[in-house]
Amino acid sequence: MSAVVATSIAADLDAAVNENQAAEFLGVSVRTLQAWRVRCGGPRYCKIGRAVRYQRRELVSYQQAHTVSSTSEATMKAAQQ
Repeated sequence: MSAVVATSIAADLDAAVNENQAAEFLGVSVRTLQAWRVRCGGPRYCKIGRAVRYQRRELVSYQQAHTVSSTSEATMKAAQQ
């Protein structure tokens, strides 16, 4: 992720970003975000008409919720879901 994107995401947590920006921030593809939405997973989002927007606060929160310190911790979190 570029430093500009990381700085802009952190700048205003209440602002909304499109799925391209959200995917870049999380380090996943847009297709992955779309798949998460279909499966009711991933970060919370807002849909107005056909436009999908992610609040920056939700992206940061999702990232923090999935931060682990070891492989065993990641395995335990995955088993709980």
